[in-house]
Amino acid sequence: MRETTILVLGGSGFVGRHLASQLSTAGYRVVVPTRRRERAKHLILLPTVDVVEADVHDASTLERLASGASAVINLIGILNERRRGDFERVHVELARKLVAGCRAAGVGRVLQMSALNADSGGPSQYLRTKGEAEAIVASSGLLWTIFQPSVIFGREDSFLNLFAMLERMLPLIALACPNARFQPVFVGDVARAFVRALDADATRGQRYRLCGPKIYTLRELVAYVGELTGHERPILPLGPAMSDLQARVLECLPGKLMSRDNLASMQKDSVCGCDFPAVFGFAPVALEAIAPEYLARTAIKSRYDDLRSQSGR
Repeated sequence: MRETTILVLGGSGFVGRHLASQLSTAGYRVVVPTRRRERAKHLILLPTVDVVEADVHDASTLERLASGASAVINLIGILNERRRGDFERVHVELARKLVAGCRAAGVGRVLQMSALNADSGGPSQYLRTKGEAEAIVASSGLLWTIFQPSVIFGREDSFLNLFAMLERMLPLIALACPNARFQPVFVGDVARAFVRALDADATRGQRYRLCGPKIYTLRELVAYVGELTGHERPILPLGPAMSDLQARVLECLPGKLMSRDNLASMQKDSVCGCDFPAVFGFAPVALEAIAPEYLARTAIKSRYDDLRSQSGR
């Protein structure tokens, strides 16, 4: 078993839980900081994972956590701001603190989660701040690897599951940017790429686009979710003006299902335009091989029956 310690920022989130599990299986010691340990209960039972309560946005805390680690993986990111300045704080400022903390702690290896189309001159604040974070890491002098995935899917995702929920609740789906294109990638494949990059010298100083094998329009994805769940709904495609109006309304509601910044991000197709990186040694799994496992009517009924059984009903 390796004695190597990996610090994973954002390790209690969607991608993080899969990455922590794979790192643990590979024999790494994994440290996952979180503001509330209760939220990371799903990681506590993993044999080589330590969940610690800490605020990674505090520079001194981040330096202390990095001390003794062989590598730091940063998965932290947000799709929407709760308050003005969150994109800058979470993406850009944290990247600066991460680089400074790694230098002070003597950590040379950094793996950074970014996004397809990340660009400091991009159409949305999300993409611009992701691009700025990339630039900070790439100019750090550290041994970095940057990952740029398309939308990530899996059992706990907030993308396909969102549309499944909306199709259960609504008689019709008014869809902004129906022709926006995505190339969804499985969360397990993203985590696997991170793990394989850790010890692969060839990945140092490289950016990797991560996409699945097939491209879909947003309308096609929503229709497919409806077929799987048994809640097929008519889809009303919205033009630019109505898409903007819908985003303005939704960003003001609790939960912020969509925002004008999300809409701006979708002006650029989230597709790779290249094969899955051969350096990782595997081919990405298809959406159709995974999504039915958690979206199909039988899968949903099975999960519901399990919950009823656990509650004694």
